[in-house]
Amino acid sequence: MEKITSRRNPVCVHIKKLGESKGYRDSCGEFLCDGLKLLEDALRSGAEITAVFTAEPIQFPLLAETRVYYADRSLIDSISPLKNAQDALFTCKIPKAADCEPLKGTHILLDSIQDPGNVGAIIRTANAFGIDSVILTDGCADPFNPKTIRASMGAIFRQCVARFDAADLKRIKDQGARFIGAAAEEDSKDISGVTLRDSVIAIGNEGRGLSEEILALCSERIWIPISAECESLNAAAAAAIIIWSARK
Repeated sequence: MEKITSRRNPVCVHIKKLGESKGYRDSCGEFLCDGLKLLEDALRSGAEITAVFTAEPIQFPLLAETRVYYADRSLIDSISPLKNAQDALFTCKIPKAADCEPLKGTHILLDSIQDPGNVGAIIRTANAFGIDSVILTDGCADPFNPKTIRASMGAIFRQCVARFDAADLKRIKDQGARFIGAAAEEDSKDISGVTLRDSVIAIGNEGRGLSEEILALCSERIWIPISAECESLNAAAAAAIIIWSARK
């Protein structure tokens, strides 16, 4: 185990950049996670862990090739991108792009959901209920943002997550995929009366809802009945209701 004492150490610089920049994560092919519990989850899930940066001895075995660095807690606090940093940070290889097949099974499509916490929470819920994949449009938060990772509570290591652009979505629509949009439109149906299995269910940005481009793909639209006093639901809360309804 190598001890590191300076924020200028190349390892510290690398970790800090992984936490701050999607472009840097993509170029390195790595992402940053925090916490010993998440580290154990990553090991169980078969994630490719490249390095561990810790203030405390690791009480469980790591793979022999994993690099381990020790640092004071104050140094970890200074390079962690998250509030309430935990005693360990670790880096993993970004997995190869998920090969999901939206023509079969039940899928959640997130359209321009920009909050990493919401994206992570939806990935966690999707994994809990056996959703086949979570598909992100280009406007969504990075699934490998440290805030997304923390909110997913380890589901990011197990759930199929894929990015699809407009051309990908049009292609699978043309091939016969059934798209359902969550949108409060005049022709929207109460969610309780619609079978959601074997479809791609689109959930939009809280402020703007689904884009016209995504709505155009949807042959059916659903809405969640809520109190007239409530304008809308948080995207993660709406997704949880939709996912539960899809798996009833």
